[in-house]
Amino acid sequence: MIWQRSSAAQREMGIQPDRIRLLKFVNILAIGGTERQAVRLAQALDPSSFELHIACLRRAGHFLEAIQRLQVPLAEYRIHSLYKPKTFHAQWKFVEYLKRNRIQIVHTYGFYPNVFAIPAARLARTPVVVASIRDLGNLGTPMQERVQKVICRLADCVVVNAEAIRQRLIAEGYTPEKIAVIRNGIVVPESGTRPGGPGLRQGLGLSPHGPVIAVLCVLRRLKGIEYFLAAATSVSRRFPEAHFLVVGDSVHKENGREVVGDSGYRKELEDYARRLGLDGRVTFMGFRLDVPELLSEVTVSVLPTLSEGLSNTLLESVAAGVPVVATRVGGNPEVVQDGVTGLLVPPRDAGALADAICRLLADPDLASRFAQAGRRRLAERFSLDRMVNETERLYLTLLEKAGQAAGGRQTAKAV
Repeated sequence: MIWQRSSAAQREMGIQPDRIRLLKFVNILAIGGTERQAVRLAQALDPSSFELHIACLRRAGHFLEAIQRLQVPLAEYRIHSLYKPKTFHAQWKFVEYLKRNRIQIVHTYGFYPNVFAIPAARLARTPVVVASIRDLGNLGTPMQERVQKVICRLADCVVVNAEAIRQRLIAEGYTPEKIAVIRNGIVVPESGTRPGGPGLRQGLGLSPHGPVIAVLCVLRRLKGIEYFLAAATSVSRRFPEAHFLVVGDSVHKENGREVVGDSGYRKELEDYARRLGLDGRVTFMGFRLDVPELLSEVTVSVLPTLSEGLSNTLLESVAAGVPVVATRVGGNPEVVQDGVTGLLVPPRDAGALADAICRLLADPDLASRFAQAGRRRLAERFSLDRMVNETERLYLTLLEKAGQAAGGRQTAKAV
């Protein structure tokens, strides 16, 4: 269905329905919100309309196998810094790759790919260059934000995944007309029924009937996990059978890039949980690939983050039929309608977080209504079909503006 619409859209806009040579550039193929969405999009793009190429700064990570299954070209440009002489050599190799393969669209994802690939794409005279920014500016240094702003002036468009990010960029001086909001997409199951079974709870050592409250995220300080732990002390007094899961691992900087793994932050959280008297009540599960199975046993999903673009965790929780509690920051209110599809609380407020969790635990009917309303909203605004269609339409529009037909010929004017 998506593929047919893509070819039809090309014909409507006067673009010949030959394959468009598209290259997507990511940092690494590890688990992360940006990488997850880039891979979902790569898997769903119409192969009869797009000749897909993938490039990265490090050919490693849990999504590598998924990309290899697509059987598309995958190029690595391993660098240790954006400012070393060897980096310029790698950029020139990328320029040659773009010219040799006559790439028509380069779409970069995140700070390092933006800064590395956008100038090279312009040097190669790639017709269309698209950048992506998917955070509120809290992950990089002020200098990195300034560099990225300068580099993104070279792009034809900056794609963001939340209106909150668009407003942030406009406030910082980005050109509003060059910013496109395309929200994350996810497959929404037709049924909100959550499978699961006693085996999973037994494997986790959980009570077969007690509520399970979970945070699923990369363990970085901006995620506010300490407030979740503080809230857990209050919730556990009111619901003694409740158990709390922290699913995810820490991140640390390695050669200027974020790497998932032990940074010591997880140990800080574990020590804090012990000091709060939560021994036996909180399980730190580390990185997991079986998130859908875990969500099948979760009673309430919590996102206590202090800053957020648009959370895949919220989307995945709502798609699984799990009621959610999140902080009122960034793009969270774009996913969660307070009092309609979930509950929003102020950031850094463990008391409000605990009250919201307890409200859902005490009223299963309310939690169920929130979950059902959330799934309906997800299907309307955050479906994978919508994300793919909007992205394909953006590519075709930018190609038309650049005067490029899909096969590299001059675009014919639409009648």
